[in-house]
Amino acid sequence: MRQRLKDVAERAGVSVKTVSNVVNGYVHVRPDTRARVEEAIAELNYRPNLSARHLRKGRTGVIALAVPELDIPYFAELARYVVTAAAAYGWTVLIDQTGGRREQERVVASGITDHLIDGLIFSPLALTAEDLAGLDGTPMVLLGERVDHGPADRVVIDNVTAAREITSQLIQLGHRRIAAIGSQRTDEGASARLRLAGYRDALLAAGLGYDETLVAPAPAWHRADGAAAMRGLLTSGVRLDAVFCFNDTLALGALRALHEAGLRVPEDVAVVGFDDIEDGRFSIPTLTTVAPDKEQIARLAVELLANRLDGDRAAPARELRASYRLELRESTQPR
Repeated sequence: MRQRLKDVAERAGVSVKTVSNVVNGYVHVRPDTRARVEEAIAELNYRPNLSARHLRKGRTGVIALAVPELDIPYFAELARYVVTAAAAYGWTVLIDQTGGRREQERVVASGITDHLIDGLIFSPLALTAEDLAGLDGTPMVLLGERVDHGPADRVVIDNVTAAREITSQLIQLGHRRIAAIGSQRTDEGASARLRLAGYRDALLAAGLGYDETLVAPAPAWHRADGAAAMRGLLTSGVRLDAVFCFNDTLALGALRALHEAGLRVPEDVAVVGFDDIEDGRFSIPTLTTVAPDKEQIARLAVELLANRLDGDRAAPARELRASYRLELRESTQPR
């Protein structure tokens, strides 16, 4: 049988109001009283009724996470961390896939349906800052690079510096003909443009020059796109000894294409990716990559959303930058 506040109060010898104050974290409770209540809570295995608490605040206790594609492993892994971070606030997370489509992104940014969600963590591809500024209502935190200087709080990583560092790592290992897979010229390709900029910066800083024949576009960032781009580079006849793929799924496709072509990784061509998805830790060879701190990204996003819900919703938007590291694995080696 589920225990009630009244049961805890009787066990601790205090009023129901005192138990409520302890459960809700009010500071003006005597330490010895708080200790008795907490002991009674533990003994009875009491769990607060979060639904009732949310209703008293005029909330549902549900937030949404909207991402372009759930079959991109990065977003699936990020979703797991968002669910964990949200649980600390007693929130349930509704996960939606927008496909990067403008109308679907507009639906989720508008709150999905009236009163369904309290807030939104959102990785847009199609909507702009102007689009979001014209929408009413739902507190949100943005992820990614599509909306810069927008109307909502945002969590990002430094894509340019990360791309520069992973390219510089290849240069330090002795590679000189470094290709890139994943460039995009569309409005939605903000991450691609930033990673291309970092790649180019590293080449120019090393005096290697920037060769457009070494840059392969990818309309999407799936394994098949990486494999197709890698095959295109190989059949073009361009000379290369390494490739920087703008995400890990592209890199996994590139690894497959190199294997089919009879080329060894890393002896003939080194391969690096971006995102540190779990698949890259089990590929053959294991994949060198940029590893954004996905747990930190999720935690910062949830904290920003909580601050908006409980604080000043009209305060200026904030941007927080999450950390990353380079994971050096078998797909690269000194030359």
